Amino acid sequence: MLKRYYFQFFLLSLAFVVFFNDDYKIIIAGIAIFIVGMVFMEEGFKLFSGGMLEKTLQASTDTLPKAMGTGFVATAIMQSSSLVSIIIISFLSAELITLSGAIGVILGSNIGSTTTAWIVSSFGVKIDIAAYAMPMIIFGAALKYSKSKSYQGIGKIVLGLGFVFLGIAYMKDGFEVLQKTIDMSKYALEGYLGILVYVLLGMIATVIMQSSAASITLIITALATNQIIYINALELVIGANVGTTITAVLAALSSNSNGKRVALAHFIIKVATAFVAILFLYQLSDFTTYLALKIGIDSDDYAMQLALFHTIFNVIGVLLVSPFTGRLVKYLETLFIEVNIYALKPLYLDNVVINVPDAAIESIKKEIIHLYDSSVEAISHSMFLHRHEFIKSADIKSVVKNSKMNMKSDVNEFYTNKIKSLYGDIIHYATLSQEEMSEEDQNRIYDLKLASREIIEAVKNMRDLQKNIYYYSKSRNSYIKEEYDNLRVYIAKTIDTIERLKEHDDELDVISTIELLKESTKALDSIKNSRIDTLIRENKIDSKMATSLINDSSFAYGVTQNLIQAATILWIEDMDIRTLGVQDEDKQGI
Repeated sequence: MLKRYYFQFFLLSLAFVVFFNDDYKIIIAGIAIFIVGMVFMEEGFKLFSGGMLEKTLQASTDTLPKAMGTGFVATAIMQSSSLVSIIIISFLSAELITLSGAIGVILGSNIGSTTTAWIVSSFGVKIDIAAYAMPMIIFGAALKYSKSKSYQGIGKIVLGLGFVFLGIAYMKDGFEVLQKTIDMSKYALEGYLGILVYVLLGMIATVIMQSSAASITLIITALATNQIIYINALELVIGANVGTTITAVLAALSSNSNGKRVALAHFIIKVATAFVAILFLYQLSDFTTYLALKIGIDSDDYAMQLALFHTIFNVIGVLLVSPFTGRLVKYLETLFIEVNIYALKPLYLDNVVINVPDAAIESIKKEIIHLYDSSVEAISHSMFLHRHEFIKSADIKSVVKNSKMNMKSDVNEFYTNKIKSLYGDIIHYATLSQEEMSEEDQNRIYDLKLASREIIEAVKNMRDLQKNIYYYSKSRNSYIKEEYDNLRVYIAKTIDTIERLKEHDDELDVISTIELLKESTKALDSIKNSRIDTLIRENKIDSKMATSLINDSSFAYGVTQNLIQAATILWIEDMDIRTLGVQDEDKQGI
Protein backbone atom coordinates (compact mmCIF):
# COMPACT_ATOMS: atom_id res chain seq x y z
CA MET A 1 0.00 0.00 0.00
CA LEU A 2 2.78 2.44 0.97
CA LYS A 3 4.67 1.60 -2.22
CA ARG A 4 1.87 3.10 -4.33
CA TYR A 5 2.11 6.49 -2.60
CA TYR A 6 5.83 6.88 -1.96
CA PHE A 7 6.28 9.32 -4.88
CA GLN A 8 3.36 11.47 -3.69
CA PHE A 9 4.86 11.45 -0.19
CA PHE A 10 8.21 12.50 -1.65
CA LEU A 11 6.59 15.42 -3.52
CA LEU A 12 4.78 16.61 -0.39
CA SER A 13 8.01 16.45 1.63
CA LEU A 14 9.84 18.35 -1.09
CA ALA A 15 7.10 20.99 -1.20
CA PHE A 16 7.31 21.44 2.57
CA VAL A 17 11.10 21.99 2.45
CA VAL A 18 10.97 24.29 -0.59
CA PHE A 19 8.19 26.56 0.68
CA PHE A 20 9.22 26.77 4.33
CA ASN A 21 13.01 27.02 4.11
CA ASP A 22 14.64 29.43 1.68
CA ASP A 23 18.16 28.17 2.42
CA TYR A 24 17.44 24.59 1.45
CA LYS A 25 15.36 25.79 -1.51
CA ILE A 26 18.48 27.22 -3.20
CA ILE A 27 20.40 23.95 -2.76
CA ILE A 28 17.49 21.82 -4.04
CA ALA A 29 17.04 24.17 -7.02
CA GLY A 30 20.75 23.73 -7.79
CA ILE A 31 20.39 19.93 -7.72
CA ALA A 32 17.33 20.11 -10.02
CA ILE A 33 19.09 22.42 -12.49
CA PHE A 34 22.18 20.17 -12.46
CA ILE A 35 20.09 17.06 -13.22
CA VAL A 36 18.25 18.87 -16.05
CA GLY A 37 21.66 19.81 -17.47
CA MET A 38 22.81 16.18 -17.38
CA VAL A 39 19.64 15.11 -19.23
CA PHE A 40 20.22 17.75 -21.94
CA MET A 41 23.84 16.61 -22.32
CA GLU A 42 22.80 12.97 -22.73
CA GLU A 43 20.21 13.89 -25.38
CA GLY A 44 22.76 16.12 -27.11
CA PHE A 45 25.38 13.39 -27.35
CA LYS A 46 22.78 11.00 -28.78
CA LEU A 47 21.96 13.49 -31.55
CA PHE A 48 25.49 14.74 -32.17
CA SER A 49 27.18 11.34 -32.33
CA GLY A 50 24.73 10.10 -34.96
CA GLY A 51 25.20 6.53 -33.75
CA MET A 52 29.01 6.87 -33.69
CA LEU A 53 29.10 6.19 -29.94
CA GLU A 54 27.14 2.97 -30.37
CA LYS A 55 29.36 1.84 -33.23
CA THR A 56 32.53 2.64 -31.24
CA LEU A 57 31.32 0.73 -28.19
CA GLN A 58 30.28 -2.23 -30.32
CA ALA A 59 33.63 -2.38 -32.16
CA SER A 60 35.90 -1.81 -29.17
CA THR A 61 34.80 -4.41 -26.63
CA ASP A 62 36.36 -7.62 -27.97
CA THR A 63 39.08 -7.63 -25.26
CA LEU A 64 38.89 -6.56 -21.61
CA PRO A 65 41.57 -3.80 -21.85
CA LYS A 66 39.94 -2.31 -24.98
CA ALA A 67 36.51 -2.44 -23.35
CA MET A 68 37.80 -0.70 -20.22
CA GLY A 69 39.56 1.98 -22.29
CA THR A 70 36.44 2.57 -24.37
CA GLY A 71 34.26 2.86 -21.27
CA PHE A 72 36.67 5.34 -19.69
CA VAL A 73 37.00 7.60 -22.75
CA ALA A 74 33.26 7.54 -23.58
CA THR A 75 32.22 8.46 -20.03
CA ALA A 76 34.96 11.06 -19.55
CA ILE A 77 33.91 12.84 -22.76
CA MET A 78 30.15 12.64 -22.24
CA GLN A 79 30.14 13.02 -18.45
CA SER A 80 27.36 10.43 -18.29
CA SER A 81 28.04 6.92 -17.04
CA SER A 82 24.27 6.29 -17.13
CA LEU A 83 24.12 6.83 -20.91
CA VAL A 84 27.07 4.46 -21.45
CA SER A 85 25.43 1.91 -19.13
CA ILE A 86 22.14 2.15 -21.05
CA ILE A 87 23.90 1.54 -24.37
CA ILE A 88 25.92 -1.37 -22.95
CA ILE A 89 22.85 -3.03 -21.40
CA SER A 90 21.04 -2.49 -24.72
CA PHE A 91 23.86 -4.06 -26.75
CA LEU A 92 24.16 -6.97 -24.34
CA SER A 93 20.38 -7.52 -24.40
CA ALA A 94 20.56 -7.60 -28.20
CA GLU A 95 23.64 -9.88 -28.00
CA LEU A 96 25.78 -7.39 -29.93
CA ILE A 97 28.58 -7.61 -27.37
CA THR A 98 29.71 -10.25 -24.87
CA LEU A 99 29.07 -10.15 -21.13
CA SER A 100 32.83 -9.92 -20.57
CA GLY A 101 33.03 -6.87 -22.86
CA ALA A 102 30.09 -5.24 -21.05
CA ILE A 103 31.78 -5.72 -17.66
CA GLY A 104 34.98 -4.20 -19.11
CA VAL A 105 33.11 -1.11 -20.29
CA ILE A 106 31.44 -0.75 -16.88
CA LEU A 107 34.84 -0.92 -15.13
CA GLY A 108 36.28 1.75 -17.45
CA SER A 109 33.13 3.85 -17.16
CA ASN A 110 33.41 3.86 -13.37
CA ILE A 111 36.82 5.52 -13.61
CA GLY A 112 35.64 7.83 -16.39
CA SER A 113 32.75 9.04 -14.21
CA THR A 114 35.25 10.48 -11.70
CA THR A 115 36.13 13.28 -14.15
CA THR A 116 32.95 15.06 -13.03
CA ALA A 117 34.35 15.29 -9.50
CA TRP A 118 37.65 16.66 -10.84
CA ILE A 119 35.88 19.34 -12.89
CA VAL A 120 33.67 20.42 -9.98
CA SER A 121 36.52 20.45 -7.42
CA SER A 122 38.94 22.21 -9.81
CA PHE A 123 36.64 24.90 -11.24
CA GLY A 124 33.12 24.67 -9.87
CA VAL A 125 33.88 25.63 -6.29
CA LYS A 126 36.84 27.93 -6.99
CA ILE A 127 35.61 30.34 -9.65
CA ASP A 128 32.39 32.17 -10.47
CA ILE A 129 31.12 29.34 -12.67
CA ALA A 130 27.70 30.98 -13.14
CA ALA A 131 29.37 33.64 -15.32
CA TYR A 132 30.24 30.91 -17.84
CA ALA A 133 26.85 29.25 -17.50
CA MET A 134 24.77 32.13 -18.86
CA PRO A 135 26.43 32.41 -22.31
CA MET A 136 26.32 28.61 -22.67
CA ILE A 137 22.59 28.55 -21.96
CA ILE A 138 21.95 31.40 -24.44
CA PHE A 139 23.95 29.88 -27.33
CA GLY A 140 22.82 26.35 -26.48
CA ALA A 141 19.16 27.38 -26.66
CA ALA A 142 19.76 29.10 -30.01
CA LEU A 143 21.52 26.06 -31.53
CA LYS A 144 18.86 23.69 -30.18
CA TYR A 145 16.35 25.06 -32.69
CA SER A 146 18.58 24.54 -35.72
CA LYS A 147 17.31 22.29 -38.54
CA SER A 148 20.57 20.34 -38.50
CA LYS A 149 20.61 17.39 -36.08
CA SER A 150 24.32 17.88 -35.48
CA TYR A 151 23.76 21.53 -34.51
CA GLN A 152 20.80 20.48 -32.36
CA GLY A 153 23.07 17.96 -30.64
CA ILE A 154 25.80 20.56 -30.03
CA GLY A 155 23.13 22.97 -28.79
CA LYS A 156 21.79 20.48 -26.25
CA ILE A 157 25.33 19.63 -25.07
CA VAL A 158 26.20 23.33 -24.58
CA LEU A 159 22.79 24.03 -23.01
CA GLY A 160 23.20 21.04 -20.69
CA LEU A 161 26.71 22.09 -19.70
CA GLY A 162 25.39 25.58 -18.96
CA PHE A 163 22.69 24.18 -16.70
CA VAL A 164 25.25 21.93 -14.99
CA PHE A 165 27.45 24.95 -14.25
CA LEU A 166 24.44 26.96 -13.07
CA GLY A 167 23.33 24.09 -10.84
CA ILE A 168 26.80 23.89 -9.24
CA ALA A 169 26.70 27.66 -8.62
CA TYR A 170 23.28 27.41 -6.96
CA MET A 171 24.42 24.52 -4.74
CA LYS A 172 27.54 26.42 -3.73
CA ASP A 173 25.56 29.62 -2.97
CA GLY A 174 22.96 27.63 -1.07
CA PHE A 175 25.52 26.06 1.23
CA GLU A 176 27.24 29.41 1.78
CA VAL A 177 23.93 31.00 2.79
CA LEU A 178 23.07 27.99 4.95
CA GLN A 179 26.42 28.29 6.72
CA LYS A 180 25.35 31.67 8.15
CA THR A 181 22.30 30.19 9.88
CA ILE A 182 23.31 26.61 10.68
CA ASP A 183 26.63 24.76 10.88
CA MET A 184 25.92 21.22 9.70
CA SER A 185 29.51 20.18 10.47
CA LYS A 186 28.53 20.17 14.17
CA TYR A 187 26.59 16.99 13.42
CA ALA A 188 29.68 15.20 12.16
CA LEU A 189 30.03 11.57 13.18
CA GLU A 190 33.24 9.61 13.34
CA GLY A 191 33.96 5.94 13.92
CA TYR A 192 31.81 3.05 12.72
CA LEU A 193 28.55 4.88 13.50
CA GLY A 194 29.65 7.70 11.18
CA ILE A 195 30.55 5.21 8.47
CA LEU A 196 27.15 3.49 8.71
CA VAL A 197 25.14 6.73 8.77
CA TYR A 198 26.98 8.60 6.01
CA VAL A 199 27.37 5.62 3.64
CA LEU A 200 23.62 5.08 3.98
CA LEU A 201 22.92 8.79 3.39
CA GLY A 202 25.08 8.74 0.25
CA MET A 203 23.17 5.74 -1.06
CA ILE A 204 19.76 7.29 -0.35
CA ALA A 205 20.71 10.65 -1.90
CA THR A 206 21.89 8.97 -5.12
CA VAL A 207 18.80 6.74 -5.39
CA ILE A 208 16.51 9.77 -4.90
CA MET A 209 18.37 11.98 -7.39
CA GLN A 210 18.94 9.10 -9.84
CA SER A 211 22.37 10.61 -10.58
CA SER A 212 25.70 9.81 -8.95
CA ALA A 213 27.17 12.90 -10.66
CA ALA A 214 24.60 15.11 -8.90
CA SER A 215 25.20 13.50 -5.50
CA ILE A 216 29.02 13.71 -5.85
CA THR A 217 28.71 17.37 -6.87
CA LEU A 218 26.48 18.03 -3.86
CA ILE A 219 29.03 16.36 -1.54
CA ILE A 220 31.93 18.39 -2.98
CA THR A 221 30.09 21.71 -2.65
CA ALA A 222 29.02 20.86 0.92
CA LEU A 223 32.64 19.97 1.77
CA ALA A 224 34.01 23.10 0.09
CA THR A 225 31.68 25.28 2.20
CA ASN A 226 32.63 23.40 5.41
CA GLN A 227 29.16 21.96 5.91
CA ILE A 228 30.55 18.44 6.32
CA ILE A 229 33.90 17.19 7.53
CA TYR A 230 36.35 15.42 5.22
CA ILE A 231 35.99 11.88 6.62
CA ASN A 232 32.18 12.03 6.41
CA ALA A 233 32.50 13.26 2.80
CA LEU A 234 34.56 10.15 1.96
CA GLU A 235 31.83 7.98 3.49
CA LEU A 236 29.15 9.79 1.48
CA VAL A 237 31.15 9.15 -1.73
CA ILE A 238 31.30 5.43 -0.93
CA GLY A 239 27.52 5.41 -0.41
CA ALA A 240 26.94 7.36 -3.64
CA ASN A 241 28.95 4.79 -5.61
CA VAL A 242 26.83 1.95 -4.22
CA GLY A 243 23.61 3.96 -4.71
CA THR A 244 24.20 4.43 -8.42
CA THR A 245 24.14 0.64 -8.92
CA ILE A 246 20.80 0.33 -7.11
CA THR A 247 19.19 2.58 -9.73
CA ALA A 248 20.74 0.39 -12.46
CA VAL A 249 19.44 -2.79 -10.80
CA LEU A 250 15.93 -1.32 -10.55
CA ALA A 251 16.05 -0.30 -14.23
CA ALA A 252 17.23 -3.80 -15.23
CA LEU A 253 14.32 -5.58 -13.51
CA SER A 254 12.24 -5.18 -16.69
CA SER A 255 15.19 -6.11 -18.91
CA ASN A 256 16.03 -9.57 -20.26
CA SER A 257 18.51 -12.05 -18.77
CA ASN A 258 21.63 -10.31 -20.10
CA GLY A 259 20.44 -6.90 -18.91
CA LYS A 260 19.94 -8.30 -15.41
CA ARG A 261 23.39 -9.94 -15.49
CA VAL A 262 25.29 -6.75 -16.34
CA ALA A 263 23.32 -4.76 -13.72
CA LEU A 264 24.19 -7.41 -11.11
CA ALA A 265 27.84 -7.33 -12.22
CA HIS A 266 27.88 -3.55 -11.72
CA PHE A 267 26.34 -4.00 -8.26
CA ILE A 268 28.88 -6.70 -7.28
CA ILE A 269 31.80 -4.51 -8.42
CA LYS A 270 30.65 -1.48 -6.41
CA VAL A 271 29.67 -3.42 -3.28
CA ALA A 272 32.99 -5.34 -3.24
CA THR A 273 34.90 -2.06 -3.67
CA ALA A 274 32.80 -0.37 -0.97
CA PHE A 275 33.50 -3.25 1.44
CA VAL A 276 37.27 -2.86 0.94
CA ALA A 277 37.05 0.96 1.17
CA ILE A 278 35.08 0.83 4.44
CA LEU A 279 37.42 -1.77 5.91
CA PHE A 280 40.50 0.35 5.15
CA LEU A 281 38.82 3.79 5.23
CA TYR A 282 41.34 5.57 7.43
CA GLN A 283 44.32 4.02 5.65
CA LEU A 284 42.83 5.09 2.28
CA SER A 285 42.24 8.58 3.69
CA ASP A 286 45.90 8.84 4.70
CA PHE A 287 47.01 7.45 1.32
CA THR A 288 44.82 10.00 -0.51
CA THR A 289 46.38 12.85 1.51
CA TYR A 290 49.88 11.53 0.82
CA LEU A 291 49.21 11.10 -2.93
CA ALA A 292 47.53 14.53 -3.13
CA LEU A 293 50.68 16.22 -1.84
CA LYS A 294 52.79 14.27 -4.34
CA ILE A 295 50.72 15.47 -7.32
CA GLY A 296 50.53 19.09 -6.16
CA ILE A 297 47.16 19.29 -4.39
CA ASP A 298 47.25 21.58 -1.34
CA SER A 299 46.84 19.93 2.05
CA ASP A 300 43.78 22.11 2.81
CA ASP A 301 42.14 21.59 -0.61
CA TYR A 302 39.72 18.94 0.59
CA ALA A 303 37.46 19.22 -2.47
CA MET A 304 40.22 18.04 -4.83
CA GLN A 305 41.34 15.41 -2.31
CA LEU A 306 37.77 14.10 -2.37
CA ALA A 307 37.91 13.88 -6.18
CA LEU A 308 41.19 11.97 -5.84
CA PHE A 309 39.61 9.58 -3.32
CA HIS A 310 36.71 9.00 -5.72
CA THR A 311 39.19 8.03 -8.45
CA ILE A 312 41.20 5.78 -6.09
CA PHE A 313 37.94 4.08 -5.02
CA ASN A 314 37.05 3.15 -8.63
CA VAL A 315 40.62 2.13 -9.51
CA ILE A 316 40.47 -0.28 -6.55
CA GLY A 317 37.30 -1.70 -8.11
CA VAL A 318 39.14 -2.38 -11.37
CA LEU A 319 42.09 -3.99 -9.56
CA LEU A 320 39.74 -6.16 -7.48
CA VAL A 321 37.50 -7.40 -10.30
CA SER A 322 39.49 -7.46 -13.56
CA PRO A 323 41.62 -10.53 -12.63
CA PHE A 324 38.42 -12.45 -11.90
CA THR A 325 36.27 -11.26 -14.81
CA GLY A 326 36.23 -14.72 -16.41
CA ARG A 327 34.97 -16.35 -13.22
CA LEU A 328 32.42 -13.58 -12.70
CA VAL A 329 31.09 -14.09 -16.24
CA LYS A 330 30.77 -17.86 -15.69
CA TYR A 331 28.88 -17.26 -12.44
CA LEU A 332 26.53 -14.67 -13.99
CA GLU A 333 25.75 -16.99 -16.91
CA THR A 334 24.27 -19.48 -14.43
CA LEU A 335 21.72 -16.84 -13.35
CA PHE A 336 18.48 -15.63 -14.95
CA ILE A 337 18.36 -18.55 -17.41
CA GLU A 338 15.33 -18.68 -19.70
CA VAL A 339 13.58 -21.96 -18.94
CA ASN A 340 11.96 -22.37 -22.34
CA ILE A 341 13.02 -20.57 -25.51
CA TYR A 342 9.59 -21.30 -27.00
CA ALA A 343 7.61 -19.83 -24.12
CA LEU A 344 6.59 -17.13 -26.62
CA LYS A 345 7.31 -14.27 -24.29
CA PRO A 346 9.56 -11.53 -25.63
CA LEU A 347 13.18 -12.49 -25.04
CA TYR A 348 14.91 -9.41 -26.45
CA LEU A 349 12.44 -6.53 -26.14
CA ASP A 350 12.79 -4.23 -23.14
CA ASN A 351 12.48 -0.54 -22.30
CA VAL A 352 16.24 -0.03 -22.02
CA VAL A 353 17.07 -1.24 -25.53
CA ILE A 354 14.35 0.80 -27.22
CA ASN A 355 16.28 4.08 -26.79
CA VAL A 356 19.38 2.92 -28.72
CA PRO A 357 18.63 2.57 -32.49
CA ASP A 358 21.29 -0.04 -33.40
CA ALA A 359 20.44 -2.20 -30.41
CA ALA A 360 16.68 -1.75 -30.95
CA ILE A 361 16.94 -2.94 -34.57
CA GLU A 362 19.03 -5.96 -33.58
CA SER A 363 16.66 -6.79 -30.71
CA ILE A 364 13.62 -6.64 -32.99
CA LYS A 365 15.39 -8.82 -35.56
CA LYS A 366 16.32 -11.41 -32.92
CA GLU A 367 12.76 -11.37 -31.54
CA ILE A 368 11.37 -11.98 -35.03
CA ILE A 369 13.83 -14.87 -35.47
CA HIS A 370 12.48 -16.18 -32.14
CA LEU A 371 8.96 -15.77 -33.61
CA TYR A 372 10.09 -17.56 -36.78
CA ASP A 373 11.66 -20.50 -34.91
CA SER A 374 8.59 -20.93 -32.71
CA SER A 375 6.24 -20.71 -35.70
CA VAL A 376 8.26 -23.19 -37.77
CA GLU A 377 8.16 -25.59 -34.82
CA ALA A 378 4.35 -25.27 -34.76
CA ILE A 379 4.10 -25.62 -38.57
CA SER A 380 6.23 -28.77 -38.46
CA HIS A 381 4.08 -30.28 -35.71
CA SER A 382 0.92 -29.43 -37.64
CA MET A 383 2.34 -31.57 -40.49
CA PHE A 384 2.99 -34.32 -37.90
CA LEU A 385 6.76 -33.92 -38.22
CA HIS A 386 9.59 -33.06 -35.86
CA ARG A 387 12.11 -30.55 -37.18
CA HIS A 388 15.12 -32.55 -36.05
CA GLU A 389 13.88 -35.45 -38.21
CA PHE A 390 13.83 -33.65 -41.56
CA ILE A 391 16.21 -30.67 -41.23
CA LYS A 392 19.51 -31.55 -42.95
CA SER A 393 18.06 -34.93 -43.89
CA ALA A 394 19.30 -36.42 -47.17
CA ASP A 395 15.84 -37.90 -47.90
CA ILE A 396 13.00 -35.69 -46.65
CA LYS A 397 10.51 -37.64 -48.76
CA SER A 398 11.19 -40.81 -46.76
CA VAL A 399 10.92 -38.93 -43.47
CA VAL A 400 7.47 -37.66 -44.48
CA LYS A 401 6.33 -41.05 -45.80
CA ASN A 402 7.37 -42.87 -42.61
CA SER A 403 6.03 -40.25 -40.18
CA LYS A 404 3.36 -41.26 -37.68
CA MET A 405 0.13 -39.27 -37.72
CA ASN A 406 -0.38 -39.38 -33.96
CA MET A 407 1.16 -36.07 -32.89
CA LYS A 408 -1.22 -33.81 -30.99
CA SER A 409 -0.79 -30.27 -32.26
CA ASP A 410 -3.40 -27.58 -32.85
CA VAL A 411 -1.88 -24.76 -34.88
CA ASN A 412 -5.03 -22.64 -34.41
CA GLU A 413 -4.67 -22.86 -30.62
CA PHE A 414 -0.97 -22.01 -30.97
CA TYR A 415 -1.82 -18.95 -33.06
CA THR A 416 -4.63 -17.69 -30.79
CA ASN A 417 -3.08 -18.29 -27.38
CA LYS A 418 0.63 -17.77 -28.02
CA ILE A 419 1.93 -16.37 -31.27
CA LYS A 420 -0.65 -13.61 -31.67
CA SER A 421 0.41 -11.87 -28.44
CA LEU A 422 4.12 -12.11 -29.31
CA TYR A 423 3.44 -10.65 -32.75
CA GLY A 424 1.53 -7.79 -31.08
CA ASP A 425 4.46 -7.13 -28.73
CA ILE A 426 6.89 -6.99 -31.66
CA ILE A 427 4.75 -4.54 -33.65
CA HIS A 428 4.13 -2.34 -30.61
CA TYR A 429 7.81 -2.26 -29.66
CA ALA A 430 8.95 -1.69 -33.27
CA THR A 431 6.55 1.24 -33.67
CA LEU A 432 7.78 2.93 -30.46
CA SER A 433 11.43 2.38 -31.40
CA GLN A 434 11.02 4.29 -34.69
CA GLU A 435 10.31 7.64 -33.02
CA GLU A 436 13.96 8.75 -32.62
CA MET A 437 15.41 6.88 -35.63
CA SER A 438 16.85 8.10 -38.91
CA GLU A 439 14.89 7.47 -42.10
CA GLU A 440 17.22 4.58 -43.03
CA ASP A 441 16.70 2.89 -39.67
CA GLN A 442 12.94 3.45 -39.87
CA ASN A 443 12.90 1.68 -43.26
CA ARG A 444 14.77 -1.29 -41.74
CA ILE A 445 12.18 -1.49 -38.94
CA TYR A 446 9.41 -1.36 -41.56
CA ASP A 447 11.00 -4.33 -43.37
CA LEU A 448 11.24 -6.26 -40.10
CA LYS A 449 7.56 -5.60 -39.44
CA LEU A 450 6.82 -7.08 -42.87
CA ALA A 451 8.91 -10.15 -41.99
CA SER A 452 6.91 -10.72 -38.80
CA ARG A 453 3.66 -10.35 -40.75
CA GLU A 454 4.82 -12.93 -43.32
CA ILE A 455 5.54 -15.39 -40.49
CA ILE A 456 2.04 -14.85 -39.06
CA GLU A 457 0.50 -15.36 -42.51
CA ALA A 458 2.42 -18.64 -42.85
CA VAL A 459 0.89 -19.87 -39.59
CA LYS A 460 -2.58 -18.78 -40.73
CA ASN A 461 -2.18 -20.63 -44.03
CA MET A 462 -1.02 -23.71 -42.12
CA ARG A 463 -4.05 -23.40 -39.85
CA ASP A 464 -6.30 -23.83 -42.90
CA LEU A 465 -4.21 -26.73 -44.17
CA GLN A 466 -3.70 -28.87 -41.05
CA LYS A 467 -7.13 -30.52 -40.86
CA ASN A 468 -7.02 -31.89 -44.43
CA ILE A 469 -3.41 -33.08 -44.07
CA TYR A 470 -4.53 -35.27 -41.18
CA TYR A 471 -7.71 -36.41 -42.92
CA TYR A 472 -6.28 -37.30 -46.34
CA SER A 473 -3.00 -38.71 -45.06
CA LYS A 474 -5.11 -41.49 -43.55
CA SER A 475 -7.14 -41.97 -46.74
CA ARG A 476 -7.28 -45.34 -48.48
CA ASN A 477 -6.90 -43.53 -51.78
CA SER A 478 -3.14 -43.76 -52.40
CA TYR A 479 -3.19 -40.91 -54.96
CA ILE A 480 -4.68 -38.28 -52.67
CA LYS A 481 -2.50 -39.51 -49.84
CA GLU A 482 0.60 -39.10 -52.02
CA GLU A 483 -0.45 -35.58 -53.03
CA TYR A 484 -0.82 -34.47 -49.41
CA ASP A 485 2.52 -36.07 -48.60
CA ASN A 486 3.97 -33.98 -51.44
CA LEU A 487 2.55 -30.82 -49.85
CA ARG A 488 4.29 -31.74 -46.60
CA VAL A 489 7.52 -32.47 -48.47
CA TYR A 490 7.54 -29.05 -50.18
CA ILE A 491 6.94 -27.20 -46.90
CA ALA A 492 9.55 -29.33 -45.08
CA LYS A 493 12.10 -28.73 -47.86
CA THR A 494 11.43 -24.98 -47.64
CA ILE A 495 12.08 -24.99 -43.89
CA ASP A 496 15.17 -27.16 -44.36
CA THR A 497 16.62 -24.88 -47.07
CA ILE A 498 16.05 -21.77 -44.94
CA GLU A 499 17.79 -23.44 -41.98
CA ARG A 500 20.77 -24.26 -44.22
CA LEU A 501 21.03 -20.74 -45.68
CA LYS A 502 21.23 -19.25 -42.14
CA GLU A 503 24.77 -20.61 -42.04
CA HIS A 504 25.83 -18.69 -45.19
CA ASP A 505 27.80 -15.47 -44.67
CA ASP A 506 27.70 -14.43 -48.32
CA GLU A 507 24.37 -12.70 -49.01
CA LEU A 508 24.73 -13.37 -52.77
CA ASP A 509 24.81 -17.10 -51.98
CA VAL A 510 21.73 -16.65 -49.82
CA ILE A 511 19.73 -14.83 -52.53
CA SER A 512 20.75 -17.48 -55.08
CA THR A 513 19.54 -20.24 -52.77
CA ILE A 514 16.27 -18.40 -52.14
CA GLU A 515 15.64 -17.92 -55.87
CA LEU A 516 16.16 -21.65 -56.50
CA LEU A 517 13.80 -22.40 -53.61
CA LYS A 518 11.14 -20.09 -55.07
CA GLU A 519 11.45 -21.86 -58.42
CA SER A 520 11.06 -25.30 -56.84
CA THR A 521 7.92 -24.33 -54.89
CA LYS A 522 6.09 -23.06 -57.99
CA ALA A 523 4.84 -26.60 -58.45
CA LEU A 524 2.50 -25.91 -55.53
CA ASP A 525 0.69 -23.15 -57.39
CA SER A 526 -2.65 -24.91 -57.95
CA ILE A 527 -3.55 -22.84 -61.02
CA LYS A 528 -0.38 -23.97 -62.83
CA ASN A 529 -0.39 -27.48 -61.34
CA SER A 530 -1.08 -29.89 -64.20
CA ARG A 531 -0.78 -32.89 -61.85
CA ILE A 532 -4.18 -32.14 -60.32
CA ASP A 533 -5.76 -31.86 -63.80
CA THR A 534 -4.33 -35.27 -64.71
CA LEU A 535 -5.65 -36.90 -61.54
CA ILE A 536 -9.12 -35.48 -62.16
CA ARG A 537 -9.22 -36.57 -65.84
CA GLU A 538 -8.09 -40.09 -64.99
CA ASN A 539 -10.67 -40.35 -62.18
CA LYS A 540 -7.95 -41.11 -59.63
CA ILE A 541 -9.49 -38.61 -57.20
CA ASP A 542 -13.10 -37.51 -56.84
CA SER A 543 -14.42 -33.96 -57.10
CA LYS A 544 -14.39 -33.37 -53.34
CA MET A 545 -10.76 -34.50 -53.12
CA ALA A 546 -9.87 -32.33 -56.13
CA THR A 547 -11.44 -29.20 -54.62
CA SER A 548 -9.68 -29.76 -51.31
CA LEU A 549 -6.36 -30.42 -53.04
CA ILE A 550 -6.62 -27.27 -55.18
CA ASN A 551 -7.36 -25.11 -52.14
CA ASP A 552 -4.74 -26.79 -49.98
CA SER A 553 -2.07 -26.56 -52.67
CA SER A 554 -2.71 -22.83 -52.63
CA PHE A 555 -2.39 -22.73 -48.83
CA ALA A 556 0.85 -24.76 -48.96
CA TYR A 557 2.22 -22.45 -51.64
CA GLY A 558 1.30 -19.52 -49.39
CA VAL A 559 3.19 -21.09 -46.45
CA THR A 560 6.36 -21.55 -48.52
CA GLN A 561 6.23 -18.03 -50.00
CA ASN A 562 5.57 -16.43 -46.59
CA LEU A 563 8.53 -18.23 -45.05
CA ILE A 564 10.79 -17.41 -48.01
CA GLN A 565 9.86 -13.72 -47.89
CA ALA A 566 10.50 -13.57 -44.12
CA ALA A 567 13.86 -15.30 -44.58
CA THR A 568 14.83 -12.84 -47.33
CA ILE A 569 14.25 -9.87 -45.01
CA LEU A 570 15.85 -11.47 -41.95
CA TRP A 571 19.01 -12.85 -43.52
CA ILE A 572 19.67 -10.43 -46.38
CA GLU A 573 20.24 -6.89 -45.11
CA ASP A 574 21.66 -5.42 -48.31
CA MET A 575 18.70 -3.89 -50.16
CA ASP A 576 20.52 -3.99 -53.51
CA ILE A 577 21.03 -7.77 -53.22
CA ARG A 578 17.45 -8.23 -52.06
CA THR A 579 16.26 -6.23 -55.08
CA LEU A 580 18.08 -8.67 -57.42
CA GLY A 581 15.60 -11.36 -56.42
CA VAL A 582 12.62 -9.09 -57.08
CA GLN A 583 14.00 -8.14 -60.52
CA ASP A 584 14.45 -11.83 -61.41
CA GLU A 585 10.80 -12.50 -60.49
CA ASP A 586 9.62 -9.55 -62.60
CA LYS A 587 11.58 -10.80 -65.64
CA GLN A 588 10.10 -14.28 -65.27
CA GLY A 589 6.63 -12.76 -64.94
CA ILE A 590 7.14 -10.90 -68.24
